[in-house]
Amino acid sequence: MDGRRHAIDTRVERLEEFTGPDLHDLCDAADAAIVDGGGFGWLTPPPRERMENYWRGVLLIPERRLFIGRLDGVIAGSAQLVLPTVNNEATSAVSTLTTFFVAPWARGYGLALRLVQAVEEAAREAGFKVLSLDVRETQARAIQIYQQLGYQRWGTNPRYAFVEGKWVKGFYYYKDLEANEQEADAQGAGAIEKADEEPAL
Repeated sequence: MDGRRHAIDTRVERLEEFTGPDLHDLCDAADAAIVDGGGFGWLTPPPRERMENYWRGVLLIPERRLFIGRLDGVIAGSAQLVLPTVNNEATSAVSTLTTFFVAPWARGYGLALRLVQAVEEAAREAGFKVLSLDVRETQARAIQIYQQLGYQRWGTNPRYAFVEGKWVKGFYYYKDLEANEQEADAQGAGAIEKADEEPAL
């Protein structure tokens, strides 16, 4: 042993089909995030068959784009870009970021930040002008990332989620994707530096 640390390989990419252990790894990461309180609707991990069916279904929905973060090749987190339905002409310029999480064991490597940025870039390339999202008030690190990247809070729902017998607030955010790209790049660079110093989502 020469004492050198193992270089961690991190990647963020769009996933269009499951190969090898990807589905299993994604379910494991989602379960871990749910147990840690950073799930995406579930409060406790559902049966594995239901979780697998959910992820398979995501890949079948034309309006959804699934992005995943890998740590040394293993899926450790995800985020989705949701496109408006074809009959929703009034909001055709607005897309949505959802199902954003990183497993607790993969935090601190900047995957959370890069997942959000990957969704943003995909939305811009598809011609969308705004990216919207909503989040529980208890998901502090996610909120911190959104604010670092320039998302604006526009509303609060005091009865957003019912957790352990009490109501939890939800916050609503949006980001103008047509804003000055240099400003967005600067925000992203600053957030990357901060992500290296603090545990990521």
